Amino acid sequence: MTALFYVGQVCNPPSRNRRTPARRPQSLPRNCSRGFTLLEMIVATMIMAIAVVGLLSGIAGAARNAARVREYDRVVQLARLRMNDLISAPAVTSTSEHFNPDLTGGVDSGWQAQITPFLVPPDNASIKVGLDRVRLEVWWMSGADRRTFSLEGFREHIYNPAGAAP
Repeated sequence: MTALFYVGQVCNPPSRNRRTPARRPQSLPRNCSRGFTLLEMIVATMIMAIAVVGLLSGIAGAARNAARVREYDRVVQLARLRMNDLISAPAVTSTSEHFNPDLTGGVDSGWQAQITPFLVPPDNASIKVGLDRVRLEVWWMSGADRRTFSLEGFREHIYNPAGAAP
């Protein structure tokens, strides 16, 4: 006797009498409820696996992008902080340093500033105020790659003749 296998239930075909010719049953007996075949379950599982793999790869890409944006945002905030310091300190002309690892979350990073005269007052001007260009480049290590971010700004500079008070 052969058995038809359905997930969740095994249905046996009706018994045959040896005198009647064997014929293929047209449908399952009424007392046997239909379930899913093994092939249907394999196909459904494969479709679900493809969908899950697609979702997981999307989530992994989103996590990488979020980490990159967080890293970039931290560097932008540090660059703005350093630029504010450079613009408010007129004595600084050019410098470079490493950032404190506590501020960067342990990421190796630093900055380099270059300050050059942009607008110099003429010699016969009564007020000697000019503009300096402040160019700041912040760098950080992202894995093995060195990345950079540049800012540029201007600050007022008072030119004092030798020995004169501002």
